[in-house]
Amino acid sequence: MSEKIVVPVLGESITEATVAKWLKNAGDTVEADEPIVELETDKVNLEVPSPISGVLTEINSQDGSVVEVGALLGSVSAEGGAVKSAPKIQKEIKQEEIVLTESNVIKLDANKKEPKVFEEKLKDKPLVLTEEIKPDVAPKRNVNPTLSPAVRKIVTENDIDINSIQGSGKDGRILKGDLISLMGANPKPSERKIQYGEEERIKMTRLRQTIAKRLKQAQENAALLTTFNEVDMSSVMGMRKENQEDFQSRYGIKLGFMSFFVKACVVALKNFPAVNAEIDGDEIIYKNYYNISFAVGTDKGLVVPVLRNADELSFADIEKNIKEISEKARDGKLTIEDLQGGTFTISNGGVYGSMLSTPILNLPQSGVLGMHNIVERPVVVDGEIKIRPIMYLALSYDHRIIDGKESVSFLKMIKENLEDPRRLFLDI
Repeated sequence: MSEKIVVPVLGESITEATVAKWLKNAGDTVEADEPIVELETDKVNLEVPSPISGVLTEINSQDGSVVEVGALLGSVSAEGGAVKSAPKIQKEIKQEEIVLTESNVIKLDANKKEPKVFEEKLKDKPLVLTEEIKPDVAPKRNVNPTLSPAVRKIVTENDIDINSIQGSGKDGRILKGDLISLMGANPKPSERKIQYGEEERIKMTRLRQTIAKRLKQAQENAALLTTFNEVDMSSVMGMRKENQEDFQSRYGIKLGFMSFFVKACVVALKNFPAVNAEIDGDEIIYKNYYNISFAVGTDKGLVVPVLRNADELSFADIEKNIKEISEKARDGKLTIEDLQGGTFTISNGGVYGSMLSTPILNLPQSGVLGMHNIVERPVVVDGEIKIRPIMYLALSYDHRIIDGKESVSFLKMIKENLEDPRRLFLDI
């Protein structure tokens, strides 16, 4: 019996996909529901499972092929079909026979058959063992102890091969000046240049093409403007430090910054509904629910999953959902539903060390908040200069629907709630 592997329904408005890679080769044995091929769509990657247990007998769509919903990808045969797995080349390993007696360990060379007695004594009765063959481990290189501390530090930090250096000191001893003179040496070409040549031409993935298209649409179709503010994170950091242990023991997850920002954004969105709205033709659609999108960087590009009904979630629920969705994004297991329905976006470039940026809208949304790194800066507090942990905030918005007064007031309200997080619990 043979079963066909076809392209499944990919989601609303998605009619085709690209074969990213086959996880199995023709002739491989597969189990029912085991992923055998990965498809890439405009929004997510998904794995197509085997319909039955058997052998993958045929591959009809190769890697990189564009396939439509219902198209034939390959076939799986329950009987095994005509295709057989290629014979595996086994590396011959010279094994040594180990014989254990009550008093000694005797090792017999497989070729010479000459016993070698180990010094180790055995207390237990004779056992039968199979010798474990361990891979070779490169020995840790020891820096020459005769080097001066300064030279040794430079050699260790820069992983310099001292055997290739001709020392100018007494008896050929390497001096600090010998290492500094290496700075005048021409560096080697980059590894990528050696491996791939001066230029590489690689076709963009469907996800990257979609990201590029949507970002360009945002610039062309919206009246983009960005306003900035700064927030003193002392209170949030203090509250996290004081309650982290109790919070983690009670809810099983760490209290992060995102839950504070999500809560602060929800409060501001309720007070300034235009920021949570979108334009459809000549109409404005006000959303009375608060689905917060948050940007997650993955190996395959930026994705923006959605935290649904954030206004109805506790701090713990927000942290748990963000952790769960982020892990799905990094593992490539997001579904179409995970990416749809957002009303406002938070982008945290601070985790990568960004000081300041102007985020681009996630259409059809009208606003996006950019978080950045926290840096200790001198600020004036009650007429005195203090050192405080400061984060710069950026709000990009569609000026067609959001006026300057609303945008500035919106960002100011987020700042106030973060600098006095007790307001988030008192709903003021």
